[in-house]
Amino acid sequence: MPKKFIQKFMPDPKTLQKHKYLRVFGKLLDKPNLWLLNRKSAPGAFAVGLFVGWMPMPFQMVAAAGLAIMFNVNIPVAVALVWITNPVTMPFMFYIAYLLGSKLLGQESQHFEFEPSWQWIEASLSTIGPPFLLGCFVLGIVSAAVGYLVINSLWKYSVLFKWQKRK
Repeated sequence: MPKKFIQKFMPDPKTLQKHKYLRVFGKLLDKPNLWLLNRKSAPGAFAVGLFVGWMPMPFQMVAAAGLAIMFNVNIPVAVALVWITNPVTMPFMFYIAYLLGSKLLGQESQHFEFEPSWQWIEASLSTIGPPFLLGCFVLGIVSAAVGYLVINSLWKYSVLFKWQKRK
């Protein structure tokens, strides 16, 4: 695991504790595991970040920070990973989530054209909403599990490699 490389880019915990959106969490931010990058906090942070990244909601970074605190995993990694959904990737990811949700519910996927208006969102909640939300949830769970297992395995192999190198 390139731990030292990643830690170079990690922000100072004291600075983050004073951030206007993270001040809500108060004394909960005092746990050292929330800021350290170790074999227990890194895989969990990947799982949290990837799961929240699939959730179609505002303030994903605050939700990721809250879940990171709840599961006692690295906050900066979890928060950074929610940026897998960004203006470039979001349409593709959410369309895939809708298609998966339609398949899981046994529905035909409907043709629709996105309109950035509140009326379109209200009208679409009953038709494309359930398959979309189900797809997002399933993809969030799957990507969180895969992310956790991959990072955990990489960490273990990294440690084994270092031990072999020492011998």
